[in-house]
Amino acid sequence: MFESLSDSLDLALRKISGQARINEVNVGNAMRDIKRALLDADVNYAVVKTFVEDVRKKALGADVVKSVQPGQMLVKIVYDELTALMGGTEAGLNLTSKQIPVVIMVAGLQGSGKTTFAGKLALSLKKKGRSPLLVAADVYRPAAVEQLKMLGAQIEVPVFSLDEKDALKVAREGVEFARKNARDILILDTAGRMQVDEEMMAEAENLKRQLKPQEILFVVDAMTGQNAVNTAKVFNDRLDFDGVVLTKMDGDTRGGAAISIKTVVSKPIKFLSTGEKMEDLDVFYPDRMAQRILGMGDIVSFVEKAQETLDLEKTQKLQGRLLENKFDLEDFYQQLQEIKKMGSLQQVAAMIPGFSKALPENIKDDDFKYVEAIICSMTKMEKQSPEIINGSRRQRIARGSGRSVQEVNGLLKQFAEMKKMMKSVTKMAKSGRPITAQNLPFGR
Repeated sequence: MFESLSDSLDLALRKISGQARINEVNVGNAMRDIKRALLDADVNYAVVKTFVEDVRKKALGADVVKSVQPGQMLVKIVYDELTALMGGTEAGLNLTSKQIPVVIMVAGLQGSGKTTFAGKLALSLKKKGRSPLLVAADVYRPAAVEQLKMLGAQIEVPVFSLDEKDALKVAREGVEFARKNARDILILDTAGRMQVDEEMMAEAENLKRQLKPQEILFVVDAMTGQNAVNTAKVFNDRLDFDGVVLTKMDGDTRGGAAISIKTVVSKPIKFLSTGEKMEDLDVFYPDRMAQRILGMGDIVSFVEKAQETLDLEKTQKLQGRLLENKFDLEDFYQQLQEIKKMGSLQQVAAMIPGFSKALPENIKDDDFKYVEAIICSMTKMEKQSPEIINGSRRQRIARGSGRSVQEVNGLLKQFAEMKKMMKSVTKMAKSGRPITAQNLPFGR
């Protein structure tokens, strides 16, 4: 996410990294480039203006002028200001109400990903030991009710619905159903429209007044940029919601909504929907997002995601094989499957500092299918001992996978190089030597 913005900011900050010290000229040049990058990312103009001025003042402050590393200092200032701009700290759900069930109302325009988010939130809460109930209060679009039922079946969470056109009646009876069936959280999926209209807003206000939800979450498509921010302001003026959910963060998102929305509506971003899978829902951490935008990666999220999704037993087994230098193509294939559980390749790469820039541009997960096809066309012995794969075997593998012999050769060559690097890393780890790019055979 935010690749274009990240690249532009990286270029702007690198220009000042070679300077001897910070001064008005080089800071002014950097601020001009940063301002252009933020405006290109569709960040609200007033937000950009204030942000740039705040960074400029701090960069030229007395404590910074004498810095021997002006580039690093400016990065730190930009990081701090970006973090503050997006909320400073994470804002989780407030589920402390004594009211049972706790009502979470989900609102937003049609097509924003509102219904899918309701399902994702239900799954997330279920994993934390809660007993959610989904209530289909979007009574005007039959597909919305069916979609929620399908999602509920997929994640094994009950869905309450009525064959009624009265959203308030559905919501009230849903609350009673939750109480009778020991469901402690009710997630209310409300109606959306293609655009804001009075009828929709009046119904949402009535639902809020009657149900007194503990949380009202406004769901918005992050790909719509400033339109997302403007729509959020309209909804907030009427509903005074508690937090924002940005969806479709795995798409062509420029970053404007994420950076602007907290300042414009004075409400925190609480969640990010980052993919099509029901597990692809992340709590929004302003500091971690600032790190990603500035190309620093997000190791904390990477570790958390790995702990949630990776098979600990398989990982420990792999670690042992690496230390014994027994890593083979079968292990490599299994690791591909494990990494895929963590999300798309772009999402995983964005969490590791520098890794996303090392990948080819526009790389997709489908690009790795041919690798899997080639490995699956090998015999068990070939996977365990790739060095035995001669010319005739390569032709057979190519035919079996539907790929060319050149692609088979390329995979075998890359695997041999990767194994050589792993051998160097494990050797250094055993000896206690520091692992640096200069020490590795392909790090130069």
